[in-house]
Amino acid sequence: MKHRTVAALLALSTVSLAGITAGVQAIEPPPPLPSLPAIEATPTRRAPAAPLPQQPGASGVAPTSTAAATATSNRKIVLELGKRTISLWEGSKVLGKWPVAIGDPATPTPKGVFSIRNKVTNPQYQSTKTGKNNPTIGANGPLGDRWIGFHATSKDQFGIHGTPPAWAWAVHQGAAVTHGCVRMLGPHVRALFDQVDVGTPVEVKP
Repeated sequence: MKHRTVAALLALSTVSLAGITAGVQAIEPPPPLPSLPAIEATPTRRAPAAPLPQQPGASGVAPTSTAAATATSNRKIVLELGKRTISLWEGSKVLGKWPVAIGDPATPTPKGVFSIRNKVTNPQYQSTKTGKNNPTIGANGPLGDRWIGFHATSKDQFGIHGTPPAWAWAVHQGAAVTHGCVRMLGPHVRALFDQVDVGTPVEVKP
């Protein structure tokens, strides 16, 4: 009797285990998820910051807008230091001629052939010694309301710029008082600014 009971229990256990095994095998694994196409990363490109033009000596310029055109005409600017004049030429024709103030003998305006590097409306005067910006910009600012940069060194940048009313006398007298830049009266520098492009040649004669 005991042998039959044990045999019966073993038979039940075998059936039970077989059922469980069958049940487990009956459950199919879920189908794999479809693979998604790879997404290519697009690198973020940032436009290089335009360099801040800095006037030689104790001043500099922080631009609020910069022209980025390239000269396509045959125009050129001619600065004659001895005559204290600047003129705009197109071929053999003079389009305009204006008085200027130039660099002090200790910080002279550089001579040679250059080209316009940048054009700035409402430049901001910035001290190269302290790095502080002068809060006044526009026609009454130290640099007037136009900047035409034409040369740069590792330390300084040189440009043709406007003059606030308090310094208009320097232009009228053709004074050599700047840190190397070229000062023009407001209406004159605006007229020149509007007729030239980045890349226009600038010839500075003795």
